Amino acid sequence: MATSRGMDVSAYQGVQDWQALRAKGVVFAFAKASEGQRSRDARFDTHIAGIIKAGLVPGAYHFAWPTQDVAKEAANYIGAVRPYAKAGFVHWLDLEAYSDGRNYGSRTGPQIRAWVSEWLRLVAAAFPGQRCGVYTSADDIARGHLPAGVPLWFPRYPWGAADWARAEAAAQTLVHGRSVLFWQFTSQPYDRNIAYLSEAALRAWAAGDSSEENEMQLSDQIKLGDWIPKYWPKDQGLQDKKIPVDVALGSGYAHSRKAAENTVKILAQLGAQQATIDKLVDALAAGGGLTAAEIKAAAEAGAQAALAQLGDKLQED
Repeated sequence: MATSRGMDVSAYQGVQDWQALRAKGVVFAFAKASEGQRSRDARFDTHIAGIIKAGLVPGAYHFAWPTQDVAKEAANYIGAVRPYAKAGFVHWLDLEAYSDGRNYGSRTGPQIRAWVSEWLRLVAAAFPGQRCGVYTSADDIARGHLPAGVPLWFPRYPWGAADWARAEAAAQTLVHGRSVLFWQFTSQPYDRNIAYLSEAALRAWAAGDSSEENEMQLSDQIKLGDWIPKYWPKDQGLQDKKIPVDVALGSGYAHSRKAAENTVKILAQLGAQQATIDKLVDALAAGGGLTAAEIKAAAEAGAQAALAQLGDKLQED
């Protein structure tokens, strides 16, 4: 799979030689811009100016305080990045709790998700056509803090210190059924990342062109019009429409134990969590027992191509 190399920086890192890093293969770099309602990163202007001058794909991030006013936080970030956020600039919300939880307080999962959605909406409105995504943890995803269909930048450090080559050789990360577009794989000696896009595709994506976007990036809806007519031609109600994945997998299409087992095999090959898959097998065989959220989590681990394979398997019944 094609990938691109990148890094991210904040006030904790000194001035970087971005031209030298570009010559070594770094393609993108993101810099911390702001935090909360008023705080600005002391080295943001220096970092982002160097990133842009070196010709890297530039981006910035805002550290979220969902306990505070979302409009004021969005305005803080927008004010910090506006001088630099031209076409091809990528915006990120850094959604992670402090160790004492002070920036989350007593906010519930739905409240945090709504806060995140509003921050993204406000930033997208300020910079039309520019990409906005979320950097967040597996725990935040499990707690329902990440809205559906949002580009995901994900931290996971399996090796401690590591170079890009090791991450490029690893399988693409999936977390709770969500595919990852950017992976921060180490913080030693500094934060390094890969994007699951070639440099050309990454630049096209950052520019707002979705034609080359990673096909593993799925929302909670998948266009099934191409394969439903082939496998279920009598079901005119589904022809050329979008339907929720949980409806597709939770319906009578997967109508036997064999179909359920085939479903499991396909999803397992794409890295869905085994516990959820086992429940999916039992539920499809027994005709119920799995929540829509759990079905969706497993389903999102598959791509549209995998659903086509599923249709072939179901036809074998």
